[in-house]
Amino acid sequence: MRSDVVCGALTVLVLSLAAAPASAQVSAGDLPDRAVEWLQEYIRIDTVNPPGNEIAGVDFLASIFEDEGIEFETAESAPGRGNIWARLEGGEEPGLLLLHHIDVVPADPDAWVTDPLSGEIRDGMVYGRGALDTKAAGIVHLAAFIALYRAGAALTRDVVFMATADEEAGGFFGVGWLVDQRPEVFDGIDYVINEGGSGSVDDGRVQFAVEVTQKVPYWLRLTTRGEPGHGSRPLAVSSITRLVAALDRLREHEFEARVIPAVDAYFKGIAAAAPAKWRDRYRDMAAAIREPGVTAELQQDNPGLHGLIRNTCSITRLSGSTKINVVPNEAWSELDCRLLPDQDPEAFLDEMRAVLGDEVEIETLMGFTPAVSSAETVLFGAIVDVTRSHFPGAIVVPAVLSAFTDSHFLRDLGMTAYGFAPFAIPPEDRGGVHGNNERISVENVRRGVVMMLDIAQQLAVD
Repeated sequence: MRSDVVCGALTVLVLSLAAAPASAQVSAGDLPDRAVEWLQEYIRIDTVNPPGNEIAGVDFLASIFEDEGIEFETAESAPGRGNIWARLEGGEEPGLLLLHHIDVVPADPDAWVTDPLSGEIRDGMVYGRGALDTKAAGIVHLAAFIALYRAGAALTRDVVFMATADEEAGGFFGVGWLVDQRPEVFDGIDYVINEGGSGSVDDGRVQFAVEVTQKVPYWLRLTTRGEPGHGSRPLAVSSITRLVAALDRLREHEFEARVIPAVDAYFKGIAAAAPAKWRDRYRDMAAAIREPGVTAELQQDNPGLHGLIRNTCSITRLSGSTKINVVPNEAWSELDCRLLPDQDPEAFLDEMRAVLGDEVEIETLMGFTPAVSSAETVLFGAIVDVTRSHFPGAIVVPAVLSAFTDSHFLRDLGMTAYGFAPFAIPPEDRGGVHGNNERISVENVRRGVVMMLDIAQQLAVD
């Protein structure tokens, strides 16, 4: 059963938890095993965005809550665009939100070794779109949440589980919609664990990046115009030639390389575990990027880290004529630009106008505000403590994300949001995010349940 309000017309549904001794230790029990099975089932649910159809994922999560006797609430921001949340009521300390998104990006079945929606286990790995982004994290949140419920532990703060729509297209039918239309569901929440950071393991070295801020997405549409005509009579100048020339100028343009304080701290934090040729450079990236060839080398070796030292624009969409023998009167392109958190958007647009030229019309499709979450909190401390208890000697550092997540909506409300997933991913698997053969190890899922429960318990169990 699923309804817009389950078990009464409460705005935020509450669970009454029986008190437990202060020394009680919450056990994961059978949940690590169940989490692997749930992840397989969750991957098999088609929530590819577009169109999203997140309501199918909501139904799946709702069925688990019903089996456990947990009350929950759902809301559709548009037909099929489902969101679900449940709350364990605790004491007066600021609440903790465990957040993930239900939607996933498309996948090309011909480029995969399995069906992208199979959830198949091969050689100890769960394959499927969403295995890393972010259905595994969601299932780990779910299992930790259920463990707290089953234990009946006395909580010092509310703990909320939330799964939302549309993150992969900007979050406007998910977290963004909930902030605007159902703000009461965030009452009392100060802390958020969301996507955006995780662990990596290279040659036995383990390091975890906990995202505290991210580059600002600035999506642009470029339009050029000119006289239309027949393809057999090429014009000296057309909408197409103007657009191609402008994009070529952008391709050749290098945005200024610079290291902001949060990025500098991140590079210093990961220097000890970096490949030998980068260790000294990471310790002083501001100086390193002034050396000839270093930025190009960084882009070749690690495009993600390269994206942290400058604004970037990727040319992702192009369109002109709808017919091969027609020169169109209009052509357009869309750019995925990402700005450093301290970048003034208007100054960036001025730079783009200078590069692209007066014949290009620039429209801003999407742009968010920057925000930084402090690492000096009890939640960050709990993440560090638990991570190092499971991975002794691991490096755990606050990080800047070159992509973006729904956390910006919540940071704008004053919440402290961290991107963190309790998974140690080897280099050969990290490319699966939005790529081919996305997968996560069964070991990561099982251990992730225990780690997320340990974090929630350290933060919220009396």
